[in-house]
Amino acid sequence: MRCEWKTVKLGDHCLKIGSGATPRGGNNVYLDRGEYTLVRSQNIHNTRFDKMGLVYISENHANQLSSVTLQKNDILLNITGDSVARCCEIDSSVLPARVNQHVAIIRTNENELCSRFLLYFLVTPAQQSRMLTLASAGATRNALTKGMIESFDIPLPPLHEQKRIAEILGVLDDKIANNAKINHHLEQIAQAIFKNWFVDYEPWGGVMPDDWRIAELGDVAWLGAGGDKPAVCTSIATAECSIPVYSNGIDNFGLYGYTDSYKVSEECVTVSARGTIGYVCLRQEPFVPIVRLVTVIPHSTFLTAKYLYLYLRNIHIAGVGTTQQQLTVPDFKKYAVLVPSLEVVSKFTSMVTPMFDEIRHNRVENALLAEIRDALLPRLMSGEIDFDTARKISHTE
Repeated sequence: MRCEWKTVKLGDHCLKIGSGATPRGGNNVYLDRGEYTLVRSQNIHNTRFDKMGLVYISENHANQLSSVTLQKNDILLNITGDSVARCCEIDSSVLPARVNQHVAIIRTNENELCSRFLLYFLVTPAQQSRMLTLASAGATRNALTKGMIESFDIPLPPLHEQKRIAEILGVLDDKIANNAKINHHLEQIAQAIFKNWFVDYEPWGGVMPDDWRIAELGDVAWLGAGGDKPAVCTSIATAECSIPVYSNGIDNFGLYGYTDSYKVSEECVTVSARGTIGYVCLRQEPFVPIVRLVTVIPHSTFLTAKYLYLYLRNIHIAGVGTTQQQLTVPDFKKYAVLVPSLEVVSKFTSMVTPMFDEIRHNRVENALLAEIRDALLPRLMSGEIDFDTARKISHTE
């Protein structure tokens, strides 16, 4: 760290540090829509607020939780469970909002500590490691306490430097977020066309054509369970290991790591079989599926991967089992699937392919932007490089 930068205690430069609360009645009072959002740990990812799974509460319950009201620029830090230490800034579009007890609110004194600068410090590899170590010291489950958070040692450059550092990293994150919004919009369009054609049958007068049929998934596609982790597997892509390895999970579409050879080369669909059961992904590049993942490769004489992806996104996929729920290949093979004429499937696929091509392009760009951000982050936060050098590296002039 630069010698002119001070090291201070986080609690000395914040207006609020504290965990949220759960409304009386727990998840029984959650609503699908409403004026007041309840933010939970699943919405918190490093540098990214995820709206998936957002729930809402009534005005009455919101008033009961007035002490944990979120404000613009608040930093949210997961303080318990497997997602402990994940951290992001509140998305102002979900306000007014409250936060539950698994998440801490960190509200900085913006005259002394830029909130976005603090966010980027908290997600540096070094600080993430420190928080995980602290959280794992408890006797039961992983947890960070208010006292731990208040005592974090943080660098404190002059405020104008904090803002410049936050700006260069923020530009990259904003580009990533904008690409993600574009992809979400494109996916919604593809889903709307799918529903119009294959749910409402609008082009055919609201009636399913006679030459369409319902078949079992196993009759129109090959299904296989993921295998063991490859012997060669790296956490980042290298020249030797550039083939993605996927398991279940939502973060980064279930990316587990990278290896040196693929097991699946066809465009296909994967479905999480445990944990996040039913999470469906379209795979458009060679990859390796591992445990907790089912791969579905449609027979080209019946369906395409893009059609099947959108179809599976429109149905409920559930696991079985009394202890740990899971989706098994034999059970999944029996799922019913609508099989239109191949001519219609081909025409539909041609229509949505440009959308998925753009989605894929944006994902590749986001991966590159994230790589640049992650390379710059520790060097900026330590003062190893200055703002102007970082701006040239990231091409954000």
